[in-house]
Amino acid sequence: MRALLRAVALAALATAASGADERKNYYDDPFVQVTSGLAACPVPEAPLMTEAEARAQFHVRSERGLRCYLEGRCRLSSSYMYDKDIIARVQKAVTVNGGFKDTSVWALGQRRWVFLKGCVNSKAQSKALEQLVGSIDEVERVVNELRVSPASRGR
Repeated sequence: MRALLRAVALAALATAASGADERKNYYDDPFVQVTSGLAACPVPEAPLMTEAEARAQFHVRSERGLRCYLEGRCRLSSSYMYDKDIIARVQKAVTVNGGFKDTSVWALGQRRWVFLKGCVNSKAQSKALEQLVGSIDEVERVVNELRVSPASRGR
């Protein structure tokens, strides 16, 4: 019986230890694929972190989110509260525009910033997408991490 209890305790400890290293989107930051026209484009890394990393970021995220409200730049009490709505509007704007069907782009929202990740066919297309997203109401900043697809460079 003692051996069984010891085995169960060791298994529970192993499970708890492995769960601590599990990476997930602890803050539920919206991360969506906006277009899917370039099949060869690798999927960018989602905003995943360990539980320890999430705890370490808690204070910084709280302060950054509240600062916007305290400075009078946000009507909501945290700039992170805008992100899901903003990313939904980014997805709609890109779809309605129609000029980006031949790209593979993901959008990540964090504190009214939109991070564009993925592949486009030209620097001009990257810039146009950045400008479109930057024109969306309540977007504070666009971080353009798009890359020109190697297959498109000869265009």
